[in-house]
Amino acid sequence: MAMAAAIFTGRAATPQAEYLDRGVVAVKTDDGVFVSWRSLARDSKDTAFDVYRDGVKINDTPISKVTNLTDPAGNAGAKYEVKAVKGSTVTDTGSCDAWATPYMKVHLDRPAGGTVNAQNGSHASHYTYTPDDVSVGDVDGDGVYELFVKWMPSNAQDNSRSGFTGPTIIDCYRLDGTRLWRVDLGHNIRSGNHYTQFMVYDFDGDGCAEMICKTAPGTKDGKGNQVLLGNDKPTDDYRHQTDVPTKSLGRPLGGSEYLTCFSGKTGEALSTIPYRPAYDDVSTDIWGDNYGNRSERYLAGVAYLDGLHPSAIMCRGYYRAAFVWAVDFKDGKLSEVWLHQSDIPGQGIWGEGAHSLTIGDVDGDGKDEIIYGAGALDHDGTLLYRTNPNTDKSEGHGDALHLAKMLPGREGLQVFMTHENTKPHYPFDTEMRDAGTGEIIFSLPQSGRDIGRGLAANVLAAYPGYEYWSAAGREIYNSGKVIARSYPSINFRIYWDGDLLDELLDGTQVTKPNDNFSHIRTLVDFRQWSNAASCNWTKKTPNLQADIMGDWREEVILHDHETQSDLLIFTTTIPTGYKLPCLMEDHQYRMAIAWQNTAYNQPPHLSYSPEDSYETRPVIEVRSGALSQPIKSGKAIEPITLTVLRATGISATELPEGFCWTYDAKNNEGTLTGIPVKDGEHKIVLTTTGAADGDNTTLTIPLSTNNDNLNRHKKSKRPKRPGHRK
Repeated sequence: MAMAAAIFTGRAATPQAEYLDRGVVAVKTDDGVFVSWRSLARDSKDTAFDVYRDGVKINDTPISKVTNLTDPAGNAGAKYEVKAVKGSTVTDTGSCDAWATPYMKVHLDRPAGGTVNAQNGSHASHYTYTPDDVSVGDVDGDGVYELFVKWMPSNAQDNSRSGFTGPTIIDCYRLDGTRLWRVDLGHNIRSGNHYTQFMVYDFDGDGCAEMICKTAPGTKDGKGNQVLLGNDKPTDDYRHQTDVPTKSLGRPLGGSEYLTCFSGKTGEALSTIPYRPAYDDVSTDIWGDNYGNRSERYLAGVAYLDGLHPSAIMCRGYYRAAFVWAVDFKDGKLSEVWLHQSDIPGQGIWGEGAHSLTIGDVDGDGKDEIIYGAGALDHDGTLLYRTNPNTDKSEGHGDALHLAKMLPGREGLQVFMTHENTKPHYPFDTEMRDAGTGEIIFSLPQSGRDIGRGLAANVLAAYPGYEYWSAAGREIYNSGKVIARSYPSINFRIYWDGDLLDELLDGTQVTKPNDNFSHIRTLVDFRQWSNAASCNWTKKTPNLQADIMGDWREEVILHDHETQSDLLIFTTTIPTGYKLPCLMEDHQYRMAIAWQNTAYNQPPHLSYSPEDSYETRPVIEVRSGALSQPIKSGKAIEPITLTVLRATGISATELPEGFCWTYDAKNNEGTLTGIPVKDGEHKIVLTTTGAADGDNTTLTIPLSTNNDNLNRHKKSKRPKRPGHRK
């Protein structure tokens, strides 16, 4: 389907942007070879594409309405070339050899494990390495992303636990498996989800990505050089050698702490400055413990604070005190932009933080704000709002955090968040709020339980905007109303199957619910290939999810859990009739890919709704009533009122005995009523009328007297929350 829609995000006219090539990918399937490529912002409206197999053009006329093609005669190993054409002029080309499998395997140079212990030889701990979080950046300006891989030792620790850990290691690889460099963060950077958040981006605007992260004496850069300031020595060891104070064994508390910018090309340390604030600059009374649980929880992101150029956002603390530090890398040097300090209970973002952050322009000024859990900072580092202003308790904390265009009828962006605090001071288990003001739009009251999981995603065409649900219960919500009860996964959303709705990614599975969540279908389970596994223990997150190649659907990067030496990049092979711009060219989405590796990884969201911006097919939407509801024979159902978009009407093409469908054309509103006359399954099928080009759609409503129709997709247990303690 042709897509022609302008997206206005309020951003400055000429912000720094990445150069991307066509990202051509070709995959052997049962139907031939599926080929897809990027639609880019630089394309003019009359840009079209020709596709060649081994030098022979295989399309009869230029392709303009989609960016994918299935070649029935194609085979694995064939070379596919995509040429962008404008009239008779070829504007650019991209090529790829067809994969034999639906994934690309990138072989890694797995670091050797080892043993770490106290200086007297006690508390020995053995470790091996697993590929953990991955980020992407173009280190040489050729328009192709390289892979930045964080290696996690098997003795990595949560902040709540003491113990020595092996060092965190970060590698950079080309897609062909060539290792460009290795950075060893050393003994003074503890390993675990909360310690190293590495930001990969082109910070200085030279067209090549850098990496910025926290370092310390003992860090070795990609050229083998020690990262040091002043009189510090690489042998300086700040790790506690005993468990005094309690839980401090193996933790680096105090001493020199740095922030370093590394070259993406070579891994060389380009600039290093003292980290702010240092552990020694803040009293343990402010942190609330003396063993580094709260002080050593870090977050990070990338933000265009001036609307034009990227800054690194480095954060320390969120249970109580919170410090957010904005840093630029220009002319080869790191320099501070501002430091936000919230160290007074009840003020600023004290206690409002989460195990993640998100970034976007939430007030329409063309500059990025930082959503810091239940609070927000403006682009200049001042407080935008806190959602719990009337208490000095740290009740705003939570795990899951989502920023997106969730409500199509409301201006601006919205935030959906879950909360883990069980005390009565903070009133919510979950809430949706206005991202720019903090106004609470919908909420669930405090239940006294830690709600560790929550997801917001646009998964149902029948309801406008996002659905959202959490570990608080079985209820699925849309616009503050319960629309179904089920147990879908509560992890990542993803574009996979080719419509404009979200699918669900959990561990190694992509699933899709039907129109009323009564059935959830598995689209793909990646475990069938090469021992594919997710990472981060119970979180079951991908090493990375991002639109890094091919058309606008997202890739999933997992790893081989047997070899622990291979990344597996999965891409969809499902044809789509929609032509969307590369998701990485949406600013908010690109920022989300940069911060995805931060702490408790969260899925990326666009700043706009593809369904609202690009959909041309008609859709039937629910105005009132529930598509999932318990029914009984001889008893009237709850009326369901529906409306239609992009068509002239709705007709009932399948209507069981006892049911009635009426449609009011003047008000564009139809109502389903009825009294089931018998027990069993009842299927109502509604079809739009008057759609453009006769491209009508149907909505099927399955109702049943056999059960409550609200729990067809059962699981034996509630979804696990990420394991951690304060």
